[in-house]
Amino acid sequence: MTRKFFIQTFGCQMNVYDGQRIAAMLNKHGFSQTENLADADIIILNTCAVREKATNKVFSALGRVRRAKKTDALFGIVGCVAREAGETAFKRIPDLNFVLGPQSYHKLPEILENPDIKLFNIDLTGLEKFDELPQMEKSPTVAYIPIQEGCNHCCTYCIVPYTRGRELSRPFKDVIRDTEHASETGAIEICFLGQNVNGYKYTDETTGKTYRLSDLIKETAKLVNIKRIRFTSSYPTEMTDDLIDMFRTEPKLLPFLNMPIQSGSQNVLTRMNRPYSLGLYIDIVNGLKSARPDIQISSDFIVGFPGETEEDFEQTMEIVKRIRYINSYSFKYSPRPHTAAALMKDQIPESVKADRLAKLDSYLNELQRKFNESCIGKTMECLCEGPDKTGKHLVYRTPYMQQCIVNTIKDNQEKQLANIRITAANKASLRGDIVD
Repeated sequence: MTRKFFIQTFGCQMNVYDGQRIAAMLNKHGFSQTENLADADIIILNTCAVREKATNKVFSALGRVRRAKKTDALFGIVGCVAREAGETAFKRIPDLNFVLGPQSYHKLPEILENPDIKLFNIDLTGLEKFDELPQMEKSPTVAYIPIQEGCNHCCTYCIVPYTRGRELSRPFKDVIRDTEHASETGAIEICFLGQNVNGYKYTDETTGKTYRLSDLIKETAKLVNIKRIRFTSSYPTEMTDDLIDMFRTEPKLLPFLNMPIQSGSQNVLTRMNRPYSLGLYIDIVNGLKSARPDIQISSDFIVGFPGETEEDFEQTMEIVKRIRYINSYSFKYSPRPHTAAALMKDQIPESVKADRLAKLDSYLNELQRKFNESCIGKTMECLCEGPDKTGKHLVYRTPYMQQCIVNTIKDNQEKQLANIRITAANKASLRGDIVD
């Protein structure tokens, strides 16, 4: 009888990639995937620790798993919560079988060979996992390709340098090998990933040549099967001129960029240890729009950072009104262990954070709705994600990452790339018809 595995992924697109590679690894060991916890012989929670709420979700899910799983099923956590919690995870959930950090989940087969052990490894071992994990036999239509791990910026609120380590860029040839494999096995879109993706910098020891993200984009764009390229998530000071110019010269690079600002207050940015001025950020946005007039920007925001005054928050509202982000992620500040901000004075009351977040979200949602409505009547080339849950509609993604629902599925209508005329819009999504 084929053994089965269940995997639940929390958090960012890097975790989506990690989950896909874990699945490929278990397939190679004779497992098949199941969506039913009670059928699984091994259960993996692939975790995110960026916010306190995300960590709490993981331990809540672990409790549910313990109650629902088969008696002899192995289960454990991999990823950032494993690194954050360390050996205390075994104390909180005594019947955990394994706790593996984000750079050591390739060690998972060890517990398959010896299920009686408690497998624990949260070492930041560098890029070893990329060499040891098997390639996927079939790539998803959108292939997520990590190009670097970790971050050197050390924002005072961020746990990533602790959970993922300092920045390491993968060899240029290794990344291109992965993009070529993805292209040959079904991918149409490549999304380059990294905690500081546009900080990618690799120097070939043999030739002495230094490669940047712009070089990866140029080389990947040569692949005939790849029609769309994007990258996430970007740090403002790493948005170099060569990368901005790629939006001018490379049509496969989508006209959409997530570039987190976090706050519109210079005082708050300084306390966050984000060493860029608002003027520099605005200049970068203007440079991007000059290179690609149809480009649109999304961002991330933290409200209620320690010491944030009402004036600081209003400055955040002002930058939102100035840039007019089409899609953003905003969160209340939550203290994370191993970070400087958790020890800062002037922590903001939860009620104040909630009020500010509600005000910010309301305006961001209105901007998103207006942008979506501005697309009505336009025709855009969109990428198919497959049928919706009802099976009656197809879900596509526009070049701006908007979800677009095609009203009906007709015989032979499903195309991986299709020109879609937008007929309706709301805050959350678009509606459209395929143009023959």
